[in-house]
Amino acid sequence: MAQIYLNKVRSVLCLGAHSDDIEIGCGGAILTLARKHPDLTVCWVVFTADGRRQAEAKKSARAFLRNAGKSQVIIKQFRNGYFPFEGASIKDFFESLKSQIQPDLVFTHFRDDRHQDHRLISDLTWNTFRSHLIFEYEIPKYDGDIGSPNFFVPLSKQVAMAKANNLCRFFSTQNNKHWFDQDTFLALMRLRGIESCSKYAEAFYVRKMVYGF
Repeated sequence: MAQIYLNKVRSVLCLGAHSDDIEIGCGGAILTLARKHPDLTVCWVVFTADGRRQAEAKKSARAFLRNAGKSQVIIKQFRNGYFPFEGASIKDFFESLKSQIQPDLVFTHFRDDRHQDHRLISDLTWNTFRSHLIFEYEIPKYDGDIGSPNFFVPLSKQVAMAKANNLCRFFSTQNNKHWFDQDTFLALMRLRGIESCSKYAEAFYVRKMVYGF
């Protein structure tokens, strides 16, 4: 199995439509990168969160970024569920973000995610950061739209448990959802671990990658 080492990644941009998306999709990878690279810089953007959801997003981000050398958390309030109809405003924000940061790695939503908000963020990521390394993460949901990703980040048991525990701890507003529990998060990480010859892993879609000396 081919391995690509991310030893030179020092600047990361995390994009999530909703307040728990980044944690579900790439929380384990962020925890791992921050622990391996104490000088890691992370820009963490949530596109919609208000009220209790905003407070949850801030507390969770602080926990996941605790070991990062430098971090910036941005919480926007675009209308939940209506992103395609707010596309111009969201695109303007992407353009302003591009002028402020040139990350080594971008985490964003899976292009074929069935949630309309997720898809728009993915599309605008590719529109805006055209020369960057982009990892598209997956979100388990009722639609059954997770597929066959092609890039895996193995996670230690400690990191996998921390991710699952943090999600359940910080996002109490979601605990009434039948799928939002530790079993779901661990199950997906275990499945991706099987596919990558490890115990636990997160999986991503990497559509374009150029190797340079």
